[in-house]
Amino acid sequence: MCASKLFFENNFDKSLRMEETQYTLHRRFDRMGRLIGDEKMQKLFSTHVAVIGLGGVGSWAAESLARAGIGKLSLIDFDKICITNSNRQLHALQGLVGKNKSEVMAERMCRINPQIKVVDHNMFYNDENSETLLGDRPDFVIDAIDNLTAKAHLISTCRGRGIKVISAMGAAGRMDPTRIKIVDLAESHSDPMAHQLRKILRSRYDFPPEGAFGVTCVFSDESLMMPVDLTYDKGEGFKCVCPQGKNDFHSCERRNVIYGNAGYVTGAFGLAMTSWVVKEAIKAL
Repeated sequence: MCASKLFFENNFDKSLRMEETQYTLHRRFDRMGRLIGDEKMQKLFSTHVAVIGLGGVGSWAAESLARAGIGKLSLIDFDKICITNSNRQLHALQGLVGKNKSEVMAERMCRINPQIKVVDHNMFYNDENSETLLGDRPDFVIDAIDNLTAKAHLISTCRGRGIKVISAMGAAGRMDPTRIKIVDLAESHSDPMAHQLRKILRSRYDFPPEGAFGVTCVFSDESLMMPVDLTYDKGEGFKCVCPQGKNDFHSCERRNVIYGNAGYVTGAFGLAMTSWVVKEAIKAL
């Protein structure tokens, strides 16, 4: 049954506790089951996916994984919900600003599927807590991290442990979701994040100087759009209004550029990543 403590503490639907504990094909997954069949649904029920980064990409990946029938999710993000998340992040709802993204998403997963196993970590992934966060060895990792240092370490760690990982490149500054592609990291282009990530992986983690990286990524080949000043900036540039303020991991005021983004693009990144995970999980059946 759902492992999220918030699910039970909030007690928002007692009837959900009455469901059978045997994890069979429930009617809530009827349409997914009719798409891929019983055997492949059972495979999804037994699959564990870690989603690291629960923002405009990761929140959509987590939700679509739960709705596809993935049986266990590890949800990892240190951040709190900000009002500026509202255009693109699924947890950003009225009354939830300032709450931990990982906890809110865990509760949301339990509302979708009370039998899912959810472990939420209100932590920033780094080299010091990697063992804690990946210690139970998920079958797949969805990398939706913004920080390049953490991103590169995660990819290298997954390679070393033999964990399948799919990594999101830059989704901000784009408007066309039809330009999204799933490729080896070496094949991505028109993306400053991917360019910098390749350099770090080669210089610090001994990835090959040429040819395929063996790392699947989602990227857009759309040209990056520069941000537009808004009236309430009053000519003073972007001002961070997020509740977490400044900390060791993140400060929007310290960023060189705050790009605009569209929820229908960041969401499409997350949905594409879930599609890859599902197809990889069931392809041998």
